[in-house]
Amino acid sequence: MKKVAFIFPGQGSQTNGMGKDFFENSDIAKDMIKNASDRLGFDFEDLLFNESENLGKTEFTQPAILLVSYIALAIFKEKNDITPEFVMGHSLGEFSALVASGAIDYLDAIELVHKRGLFMNEACAGAGAGMMALVGLDDATVEKMTEEQRLNGKKVWAANYNMDGQIVVAGLKADLESLVDTFKEAGAKRALVLDMSVASHCELLTSAVEKLQPYLEEYIKDDFTTSVISNVSTNPYNTKADAIELLSSQLVSPVKYKHSIVEHAEELDMMIEFGNGAVLKGMNRKIIKSVPTLNVSDMKSLEDTMEKLND
Repeated sequence: MKKVAFIFPGQGSQTNGMGKDFFENSDIAKDMIKNASDRLGFDFEDLLFNESENLGKTEFTQPAILLVSYIALAIFKEKNDITPEFVMGHSLGEFSALVASGAIDYLDAIELVHKRGLFMNEACAGAGAGMMALVGLDDATVEKMTEEQRLNGKKVWAANYNMDGQIVVAGLKADLESLVDTFKEAGAKRALVLDMSVASHCELLTSAVEKLQPYLEEYIKDDFTTSVISNVSTNPYNTKADAIELLSSQLVSPVKYKHSIVEHAEELDMMIEFGNGAVLKGMNRKIIKSVPTLNVSDMKSLEDTMEKLND
């Protein structure tokens, strides 16, 4: 048997029409979308498949991404009973991974991340929060520069370690904008302030942690069938207590995605990304070339992945 990990994308992977191919070809997808709509009281079919400004709003984006990711996994599992060595996700994707581990029901997870998005918005409301993508600087340089800027009174933090030379910084949008030229002078090939109104994985979300914890307590179970790799520590966990601690910390701590892949990929023959697009597949190709990443984002990619698993 091949050694495989299941991985799940985070916010930013959403596109209009995601999941439609599954919906049109699978009763599983139809049932899951109906169940999610009933649970949250809004129409996921409309959110996913029609032009909607809500798809770009954090409190809707997060449950939509998680739903499509788990639909992809559920349809895959109907055809293949492979057990992963571990599961992991990028930021929001860690919650999809938790569903895949058996530690939370997908409908509970959809409600949980809807609330997570609301709490993130509330924490950043009126603060002028934002995020910036940096390309061409190494980790140590970004960490040193953001620390120096915080000492100068600016609120900026390294937030997402995506791959070598690509880091996302979070903080106050005005502070980020003021540092564009500074980062470029330090060697950044690109310093792009993103169209976002929240600042993920930094201290600006401190107030969201306390609000989220009761829902983590309520919905997460001690029924892990496989370990989850933590974005915060890069280590595996498989207990409710650890999940609550690490997913709370994740709101205000950087996502160590690159570090997690480097640390654990050599244990595997391949990884499979479940969800819209193939964002993580593209990143993994640049992080580690020795372990391939397959993806399941529609029926065609499902067939391709099944073929490669059976080779």
